[in-house]
Amino acid sequence: MNATLRIQAEDFDVAAETAALTQDRADIGAVVAFTGLCRDGGERLTALELEHYPGMAEAEVGRVVEEARRRWSLAGLTVIHRFGRIMPGENIVLVLTASAHRAAAFEAAAFLMDFLKTRAPFWKREHLKDGSAGAWVEAKAADDDAAARWRN
Repeated sequence: MNATLRIQAEDFDVAAETAALTQDRADIGAVVAFTGLCRDGGERLTALELEHYPGMAEAEVGRVVEEARRRWSLAGLTVIHRFGRIMPGENIVLVLTASAHRAAAFEAAAFLMDFLKTRAPFWKREHLKDGSAGAWVEAKAADDDAAARWRN
């Protein structure tokens, strides 16, 4: 199975990443793509600043990717997570899952996002339109609840 994992400051091109994942692959019948974007927080944000621990973030995301590979019959997957200063409307995260059939691709993509939200060591800080640095974004109980469904 083809797997790509990158933690990077640079933006990504969803179409190019999908083409790279599926190139010369006649065994793939489904690709599910999830792209997470930076919101403007009700027009109060100028940016989100994402921080991570290099090495630790890749290792933890790698563990989540390996768990997805064990659970579902996947032909390939791509996980890209950005760090640094990200403006509203820009990409933050990309999850692509490819399989022979759609069920595995959908389930694996949902699993990956649920665990990226709860286990990946990234921290988000708001930068506000008034020029101040806002609060660090707190973890949400809803994200923990979503991830809990995969623990059985």
